[in-house]
Amino acid sequence: MRDNQNDFDMFADERNQSPAPVMEQGAPIPEQGGAVTEQQVAVYLAKVMGWMCVGLLTTLVSAMLCLSSGAVMNLMFGRNAVFGIFIAQLVVVAGMSFYMHKMSAGVATVMFMVYSALTGVTFSALYLLFEMSSIIYVFGITAVTFVALSVYGFVTKRDLTRIGSLAMCGLIGIIVAGIANYFLGSSMLNFGITVVGIIIFIALTAYDTQRIKAIYLDTVSAGYHEESPEVRKLAIYGALTLYLDFINLFLKLLRLLGRRRS
Repeated sequence: MRDNQNDFDMFADERNQSPAPVMEQGAPIPEQGGAVTEQQVAVYLAKVMGWMCVGLLTTLVSAMLCLSSGAVMNLMFGRNAVFGIFIAQLVVVAGMSFYMHKMSAGVATVMFMVYSALTGVTFSALYLLFEMSSIIYVFGITAVTFVALSVYGFVTKRDLTRIGSLAMCGLIGIIVAGIANYFLGSSMLNFGITVVGIIIFIALTAYDTQRIKAIYLDTVSAGYHEESPEVRKLAIYGALTLYLDFINLFLKLLRLLGRRRS
């Protein structure tokens, strides 16, 4: 039987690759703002992380609801349903990426929650593939690793742009390799994709945190108020970016360290 985990990698690798959303068209151009304090940046990053955690909680609740419904679980193992949800996730991410400047902060938040819920539907099947204790263990490792990397990305003075660019190129590579291995079914290639994927998302977590910080500094320094719709949308965009980093790192670590059900 083909490894069902390949299906989850297809969902996970739809990471947002587009540039950060621009300011709303037609919005008044603000006057140049003053210096932004470290405390302001820390508060903003806390909001971004908070929204990311809300997304993870939504994914958890969605997965639990699916597990409690046998009909939904039977539907999930249908190939058409899997690809249908995959397309729906792509549409939501693409909409947030390319039309963020046109949508309100409320709409962006709803779309993020919808994406998180759809991810929960697919993640519910992980319970059937891996032991629950193993899932919890790997989730804990992912959380600790993610926090450490985010802190590093926040406090480091080193420019991580080059590392981020290399990680993006590597991400494209493992996506292509993953699609090829979906048909080849090579265990060796699968292991290589998993290990390289872990390294890539470790790098991207630190890079994205630094990038989110830089975008916020540029936006507020330009004069946009911290509670403006533009800044709130940037927070949701940042939460989506880090959410994708987290779940991809989790999936790769779960594949490497998780104990499968016999």
